Amino acid sequence: MKGVKRHIVVDKNSFLIAVMVTVANIHDSKAAYLLMRVLKELCSGIKVILADGGYRGKIIENVKNKFGYVIQVVISAYKEQGFNPIHKRWIVERPFSWMENDRTLCRNYELTFDSAEEMGKI
Repeated sequence: MKGVKRHIVVDKNSFLIAVMVTVANIHDSKAAYLLMRVLKELCSGIKVILADGGYRGKIIENVKNKFGYVIQVVISAYKEQGFNPIHKRWIVERPFSWMENDRTLCRNYELTFDSAEEMGKI
């Protein structure tokens, strides 16, 4: 979808814990800091967060120092190995496919970021 990105945190069963919608030109690592603030308010039981390659760099140390979460970046070896499913990556990709399948994300009908975040929770 043009114009916005959805950042989600799910548990090991792919149930949504936190959703944040940003404009598309915000880098993932910048949005991660804001998402960690939201996550800290919602639940304190999470210790380790698996993330894709967009969430690497200084943000890993900043999040660990500020919030106490350990971010483990899972990087694809697509160029060397060809397509192979990435271990545990499907856990976060599955909710996106559910939302796309229900056509809640195929178009951006919402006028505000708050309503776009709520659509992700339906």
